[in-house]
Amino acid sequence: MSCETDFIHSLRERGFRMTPQREMVLSVLHQVEGFVTVEELFQHVRALSSAVDISTVYRTLDLLQEFQLVAAIEGSDGQRRYDLLTDHGPHIHLVCATCGEVIGAAVDTIQAGVRQIAERYGFVVDLAQLQLPGQCARCHAAVAAAPTPPAAFHIENASVTLSGSTAQRK
Repeated sequence: MSCETDFIHSLRERGFRMTPQREMVLSVLHQVEGFVTVEELFQHVRALSSAVDISTVYRTLDLLQEFQLVAAIEGSDGQRRYDLLTDHGPHIHLVCATCGEVIGAAVDTIQAGVRQIAERYGFVVDLAQLQLPGQCARCHAAVAAAPTPPAAFHIENASVTLSGSTAQRK
């Protein structure tokens, strides 16, 4: 089944219908590359129709997330970003704490660790919602290339004594 068919089916099960506004939100999600904020998505939808309100975008994203068609992650900048899961299948989200970039990574890269967690703790990881904070390659390289601050310096022939509540240099 396609993403749209899944969405229509899930909506009907709950007594909702596929409105033109919901269809526009879903269509834009298919068109955009990578993760988008609500505001970015709203701007794209608004270019198609001025009749769509931002609250409609929020409600549609909530439904898509509830039906497990969209993943939502919290970026390092505090903004929530959305990604259509049907385009990539299940994947984990690597979130750069420095620049906010979000990278979708294949689930098989951490499958062994997920199995160990399940065996050891009986805990089943929801890979569609898994995000790992860290540093992207570009930010890591920038930090590694940055000059290191000088080490603490030492002043010879200086001593400090405390007199009352203030420090005085001798």
